[in-house]
Amino acid sequence: MAKIAFLGTGIMGVEMAHKLIDAGHDLTVYNRTGAKTQTLAAAGASILESPAAAASSAEFIFAMVADDAASRAIWLGPAGAAQADLRPGAIAVECYTLSHDWVMELQRTLDAAGARFADCPVTGGPDGARAGTLRVLAGAEPDALADLRPILLAFAREIIHFGPVGSGTCYKLIVNLIGTVQATALAEGLVLAERTGLDPATVGNALGQSTVASPHVLYLLQRMLANDHEHVYFSAALRYKDAAYALQLADGHDLQLPTAAAATELFRLALDQGLGQKNSSIIQQVLRDLQTGQHHAKKS
Repeated sequence: MAKIAFLGTGIMGVEMAHKLIDAGHDLTVYNRTGAKTQTLAAAGASILESPAAAASSAEFIFAMVADDAASRAIWLGPAGAAQADLRPGAIAVECYTLSHDWVMELQRTLDAAGARFADCPVTGGPDGARAGTLRVLAGAEPDALADLRPILLAFAREIIHFGPVGSGTCYKLIVNLIGTVQATALAEGLVLAERTGLDPATVGNALGQSTVASPHVLYLLQRMLANDHEHVYFSAALRYKDAAYALQLADGHDLQLPTAAAATELFRLALDQGLGQKNSSIIQQVLRDLQTGQHHAKKS
């Protein structure tokens, strides 16, 4: 049994934390909104009032918050986890999709505090977290990952080690950027099919059996054909955030990605229209609106 701190219990984090409890670990938890920790408290976790309090003396410290700003606040803000009396050799782990620049800055800060650091973003969504079948995309030194591996397997079925700290984040940004291009390309194809008068059901069936029918495309295809953008698996805001971080990474390597940049701009338009909390399949409606001149920025 390990002593683990878990910071951030949103839709993914709460399921991952439950899996750690189920595996028999001693869990201390912090979340900005206390209501989201109730099921964990009922399962035996200790709910503490600050990240520092939760992280104090923990062997492993996991963070699962939405973006760079939230991560910075939870680690470096007042009573942040990096301000805690960290256990020597403790392993700090970031599991969300963050910018590469911030991940590397955080590593330097935690190294100075005497902790080891790993970036371990995950794929598999809420269902995978609930089932304990996430895929971990790890950037870590080998010794840190060896110590971390049995803990990760509480909520993951596979751990892919990409290399040193930062490499897991690089891969996650790349794969999510590809997903952004897939989403916009599919939406454009369906809008073109509508304009040319093709039957949507026939188009959907044909695409589902085509060479472009990846699991991600099939999921988006179902949502777009049904015009169902309310049941959120991955929001347009998060899709834009991850794509923007990926373009920032590319820019830092003097690399231009014109197709990805255009796809990312379409998701920025979705946010301008106040559609950021819709499922990312909403990009189909954004494209429709562009064709009819209905696009407009959300009024303040």
